[in-house]
Amino acid sequence: MPYIITEECLMCAACESECPNGAIYEGEDTYVIDQDKCEECGDCVEVCPNEAIIFVE
Repeated sequence: MPYIITEECLMCAACESECPNGAIYEGEDTYVIDQDKCEECGDCVEVCPNEAIIFVE
């Protein structure tokens, strides 16, 4: 699970529209990354205005 969206998510949807694989969707309190679809491109990280998407090793 390399990329996750933290509780700092503002629910702005910038990451959802940027994801080329459709791996990001609206969850209950934050957006969520579907790890089966994520190819770790990092596009979502670059557009997040609140730095709420982090890489986890």
